[in-house]
Amino acid sequence: MRALRVAEPWGIDQVQVVEAPDPAPGPGEVLVRMRAVSLNFRDLMMIQGMYGRAGAMAGAITPFSDGCGIVEAVGEGVTRFAVGDRVATMFFQGWISGPPTLEKALTALGHPIPGAGRELATFSEQGLSKVPEFLTDQEVATLPCAALTAWRALFEDADLQPGDTVVLQGTGGVSVFGLQFAHAAGYRTLITSSSDDKLERARGLGADHLVNYRQTPEWSKPVREATGERGADFIMEVGGGGTIEQSMKAVRIGGHISIIGVVAGPGSGFNPAALIGNAAKLQGVFVGSRDMFEAMCRAIELHRIRPVVDKVFPFTEAQAAFRAMQGGEHFGKIVLEF
Repeated sequence: MRALRVAEPWGIDQVQVVEAPDPAPGPGEVLVRMRAVSLNFRDLMMIQGMYGRAGAMAGAITPFSDGCGIVEAVGEGVTRFAVGDRVATMFFQGWISGPPTLEKALTALGHPIPGAGRELATFSEQGLSKVPEFLTDQEVATLPCAALTAWRALFEDADLQPGDTVVLQGTGGVSVFGLQFAHAAGYRTLITSSSDDKLERARGLGADHLVNYRQTPEWSKPVREATGERGADFIMEVGGGGTIEQSMKAVRIGGHISIIGVVAGPGSGFNPAALIGNAAKLQGVFVGSRDMFEAMCRAIELHRIRPVVDKVFPFTEAQAAFRAMQGGEHFGKIVLEF
């Protein structure tokens, strides 16, 4: 089989297609022929050697946590799947239910466990899930990280009611899923972007308010105007240090900010006194459990929510896909197809 590998000196140019032995499933394992994988910002950090709990990568890796494939064989004792089933990989292979723990966090695909970027892969039967039949393979491949992160932030961690105001930062994978989920749940949505074209696409997905943050760097002001100066009930914070100050100004007293990403890079940060002053909650979010994933899939099926796949590359052109992500060219998700 062929697989994607990257190692030191790291970088997009170091992502290579290599030949590897075909794996076979052991007891409790499932052999999956991959159909598609999707890119996350985490994957870009990973191939650049900038990911990991210690802040650095070591050794060669097979990237990608998010994939869709077909079960080709099952090992002894497998009961959850049969040959021919279509499945999605779980980001955390060992987080089935309950709250997160360090032990569960150490079962992430891509790092430290070899990822889904290969034609054939074996997984624990506990680390896979069946998926909605109406979705394409490409669409399924977008669900395990970006969709589940948005789902957990909105419906597991936050306490929101229909009519509440939700702010989505940017038009990457997590934010677009957040927009789709929030719209289906009856929340009022405001989304930011540096591109008017992307904002118009967001309007088509149900966005109620659009803000171009390049034209309006202090985007907290239109948020407060849209809410009668009350502030947003929820903010999906994907920028990190570069945007958290505006999020703190935009959130209402007692509101909820989900810290999801760091794509905006470092910034001026914020005064902790502001957090005390508005009694807001800041919560870090890193994906979710298999139970959460399966609840999300039931909602996706009920509402017929179709993930936004913006760009598709052959898996042998992974370097081009990463460059598209690095350049911020996408709206929604970028997918590699096997």
